[in-house]
Amino acid sequence: MDTFFKADFDKTRTIVLRTLHIAVVVLSCVLLYAITYDTLFSISFMGNTRYLTLQYWICIFFIFEVLVEWAIMPNRLRRLPQSLILIIICIPYITLIRHYNLHVSLEVYYLLRVLPLVRAATVITVMWGILQKNWVTTMFVTYTIILTFSLYVLSLLFYLEEHAVNSLVYNYWQSLWYSVMQMNTCGSNISPLTPAGKIIGLILSFEGLVMFPVFTVYCTQAFKSFGRTSAPADDSNSAS
Repeated sequence: MDTFFKADFDKTRTIVLRTLHIAVVVLSCVLLYAITYDTLFSISFMGNTRYLTLQYWICIFFIFEVLVEWAIMPNRLRRLPQSLILIIICIPYITLIRHYNLHVSLEVYYLLRVLPLVRAATVITVMWGILQKNWVTTMFVTYTIILTFSLYVLSLLFYLEEHAVNSLVYNYWQSLWYSVMQMNTCGSNISPLTPAGKIIGLILSFEGLVMFPVFTVYCTQAFKSFGRTSAPADDSNSAS
C-alpha cells in the first residue's frame, strides 16, 4: 500500500513540476519580449508602470514556483540553499527601488530587469538534464543556454549604451553582429565608445573562450559514442 501511494505521489509531483516549469518558460518569454520592446523603442525603463506590474507578478509566481518545488521534492534540507538563491534572484527589485524611491544607474536597473530570467535558464537546464542521461551532453546544453541567454541580454545592453553615441551602432542588428563576432573572438569593425560597452566586449570575449573547450569535449565524446555504436555493426558485417 505504501509503495502504491509513493508511486502515485511521484507521478503527481512530476506532473506538477512539469506544469510549473512550462509556465516559468512561457512567462519568461513574455518578460523577455517586454524588455526587448522597451529597449528597441527607447521606452523609459523607470517610467513604464505597465512593465513594472508585469514583472512584479511574474516574479511573485517564480517565487511561488520555487517554494512549491522545494516543498514537494525529497531532501528539502539539502535543497534549501539552492532554493534560497533562486528566491533572491526572483525578488522584484525594480518594484522595491521604485517604491522606496532609490536611485541606481541605468545599467544596474537594466540588469535587475533581466535577473528573473535566470530562473528560466535553470528550468530549461533541469528539463533537458532529465531527458539526457549523458553528462557531457547536459553540460554542453547548459553552457549553450547560458551563452545564448547572455548573448541576447548583453547585445541589448550594448545597444542601449552605444546607439546614442556610436554612429556604427545605428540599429539593434549592428549590436547583435558585434556581440556574436566578439563572442567567437573574431572581432568586428565596431569599437565600443562607452565604458559599459567596453566591459560588455570583455565579457563576451571571455564567454567565447570558455565555450570552445566545452564544445571540443562534447565533439570528442560524440565521436567516441558513435565509434562504440558502429563497432558492433562492423563486426557483424565482417562475420557474415
